[in-house]
Amino acid sequence: MLQNREGQNVPQVTFRTRQGNDWVDLTSQELFSGKNVIVFALPGAFTPTCSSTHLPRYNELAPVFAENGIDEIICLSVNDAFVMNAWAENQHADNVRFIPDGNGEFSAGMGMLVDKAELGFGKRSWRYSMLVRDGVIDKMFIEPDLPGDPFQVSDADTMLNYINCEAVLPKRVTILSKPGCPHCTRAKQVLTANGYRFEEIELGSGGVSFSTLQAVTGRGTTPQIFVDGNLIGGADELEAWVQG
Repeated sequence: MLQNREGQNVPQVTFRTRQGNDWVDLTSQELFSGKNVIVFALPGAFTPTCSSTHLPRYNELAPVFAENGIDEIICLSVNDAFVMNAWAENQHADNVRFIPDGNGEFSAGMGMLVDKAELGFGKRSWRYSMLVRDGVIDKMFIEPDLPGDPFQVSDADTMLNYINCEAVLPKRVTILSKPGCPHCTRAKQVLTANGYRFEEIELGSGGVSFSTLQAVTGRGTTPQIFVDGNLIGGADELEAWVQG
């Protein structure tokens, strides 16, 4: 039975982490004492939902969480330090701290350690998120006890809505570019100068081609910029959009 532990202290454990070539032990006291911390726990590094949605959105919204009094965001999984560090490098999630619960001690103390033996995973954490204030659990969002890997309530937007339902979300900006394109460079400079974080998709990488550009935008030139899913256009159109 999954347990809601709101109002209780977080489990006191020691996490075995790797920093460079050194083992560094971190305690619950060090991670949570005197801080407002968001923890989102998930079944495993490199797994589909965790990599495509759960982690990226927390990383994306980290500046908004910071504006609303959050000192740190922790991603926790029952994986060893080497796996968590490799995943952190792969995801480029610089706004999130990756903590390995290799022995599952923290997850067990939270009442969230579950058996995933049918998948060959062994013991893993159930998916949940929580807000911890000075070591005390203020709020938990626990995924429903359903088959598979439900992902309904532990997402970053649900947590942000709890902390501040009127928080202003950052615009989601994507730029399709190509190497050596001066107009792409200009567009990125405009975005950076105006405080917009953006995702860049470069033609020729990851299977993205000019055919992809044409299919997605209906245009054959770069850059092409999307804001919140709406096509703005090239660098000139972006400059006009920013000024307007």
